[in-house]
Amino acid sequence: MSQANLLQLQDGIKKFGARVLFDRARFAINEGEHVGVIGPNGAGKTTLFKILVGQESLDGGDLVKSTKLNIGYLEQEAREPEGVSAEDYLRETSHKPVWELKQLGLELGLQESHFAKPFKDLSGGYRMRMKLLSLIGREPNLMLLDEPTNFLDLESIMALENYLQSYEGAFLLISHDREFLRRTTDHTLEVEAGEITKFPGHIDDYFEQKALMRSILEAQAANQEAKRKSVLEFVERFGAKATKARQAQSRLKQLDKMEKIEIKDLPVRAKIKIPSPIHTGRESLTLREATLGYGEKTIVSHCNLRLENGTHLGVVGFNGAGKSTLLKSIASRIPLLAGELKLGHQVSLSYYAQHVSDDLDLNDTVFESLEKAAHPDVDRQSILNLAGSLLFSGEAVEKRVRVLSGGEKSRVALGQILLRRSPLLLLDEPTNHLDFDTVEALTEALRDYAGTVIVVSHDRSFIGRVATQILEIRDGRAEVYPGTYDDYLWSLEKGSLKERFNGGEQAATPSKAKTVDKAVENATKSEPRDQTKRYQAEAKESAKRLKKQEALLEVETAKLAKLNSEIVGAAGGRLQELSAAIDQCYRNVQTLEESILELMEKLAEAENYLKN
Repeated sequence: MSQANLLQLQDGIKKFGARVLFDRARFAINEGEHVGVIGPNGAGKTTLFKILVGQESLDGGDLVKSTKLNIGYLEQEAREPEGVSAEDYLRETSHKPVWELKQLGLELGLQESHFAKPFKDLSGGYRMRMKLLSLIGREPNLMLLDEPTNFLDLESIMALENYLQSYEGAFLLISHDREFLRRTTDHTLEVEAGEITKFPGHIDDYFEQKALMRSILEAQAANQEAKRKSVLEFVERFGAKATKARQAQSRLKQLDKMEKIEIKDLPVRAKIKIPSPIHTGRESLTLREATLGYGEKTIVSHCNLRLENGTHLGVVGFNGAGKSTLLKSIASRIPLLAGELKLGHQVSLSYYAQHVSDDLDLNDTVFESLEKAAHPDVDRQSILNLAGSLLFSGEAVEKRVRVLSGGEKSRVALGQILLRRSPLLLLDEPTNHLDFDTVEALTEALRDYAGTVIVVSHDRSFIGRVATQILEIRDGRAEVYPGTYDDYLWSLEKGSLKERFNGGEQAATPSKAKTVDKAVENATKSEPRDQTKRYQAEAKESAKRLKKQEALLEVETAKLAKLNSEIVGAAGGRLQELSAAIDQCYRNVQTLEESILELMEKLAEAENYLKN
């Protein structure tokens, strides 16, 4: 049963000054589709959402909406209510009864006390939850969710996943969290380089399909170039001869009609190279019977931790459990209430926190900010390279910090941390404000970093690949988890090409006409000195073969066009099957074209002899 269409963008154009954000972009969203929206920072994902809800307008094209469309938008930065409690906010903005929303809120980590508080007094994470509840309460059939997992802890993310997996309406979801997208979406919308392309399947299917489609295009382009070269060589050899002029002209016309296969340059993918840390002793830090907290309030007690150089520690736990408190205590941003903290021999640390960008000098350029923080041994080019990998390339490094967005300032602050050659890195949610490719680059860079890393992150794919040990903070205690990160996730979850492609009977792989048919050989043997009869037989047989091979080429070309049209909507195993079929079809086409050219040469040679 086909799904009804909710909205369509037709030839959409959006410009900001001379910059074209969308250029005749097209896509459609249907009822019940769960769509992950991805693309580089600045590609226009949030702008697209604003266009869909009417906050921004198109410069060209049409946005067609169904009369049944009820759209709800969860913004990253929206004006928030003043002077009302969270419960009153939900009551005023939702259709669902508050008790029903509270029940869902409890699953998202909210407590009854949060609903009674003034909305403005809630932390960023709890405000996000309340806005999400308000959106759900308006019962839209299309939700637009812009980074909804920011500031959520792991358990809350899993609860949100469970809700979205069973959500009967449609949603568009912007997120850099690959695991979250993998678990919640069934389509992927790519916003990149002025185009918007919709792919079936979740994020893994998308990357697989992109890689396969590019390899197919590259193979097509290579085969096409080989064909052009063969045709031109034939024309150069026989085009001047009157007997072959017709065939030469036919081949030239075929060449003119050949649609040029263009392979777009891949967007520059980030690759972060962190300068190696300075040399230290074996031990990085030791915490003994440490009590962590603020003033009279104890958050974590009896904390014992010993890390050797090169350990990558992932810190996990509920929001408010004390993850950030631990990092602040190690960084000496807040004093220990009790116990001892000792850094190893020559160990210095760098600390990245959510609001560390507030310490930036607003009058500095991006480059100046990075240069000031960099270790003296780090050269200018290394600074520029890191700036580029954090999406500040070209003239962007000369921007003043004061004109940067909040996300851009956070990336500058992260760059400062990475350039210091610190043997101990403390990173609190470093992937916020980064796009897919930059998160991937940071993951690889930190995974290979020789120093010690202590990282807090809600991005499961990131922390699972970076961390070699897990420290869980729960119920006021910090304990090293006796297992891998996957084991930890499993414990949380527990507590809370099959068929080969068959396009019909495959044509037999054509063989090259390098020898004459048996009839020709017999003619040659019986009359070895009668060149005329030999060439007559050869011309007849070559013409016969040529006609047959050209017919086969027409069949294979039509089959190839059909396969290429099917692959656009394919995913998973079907995508691999189609890719294999296209590859075989291309081999058949290439072999047939080579065979045809050889037969034409053989026919030309025979006709030339008979004419003279």
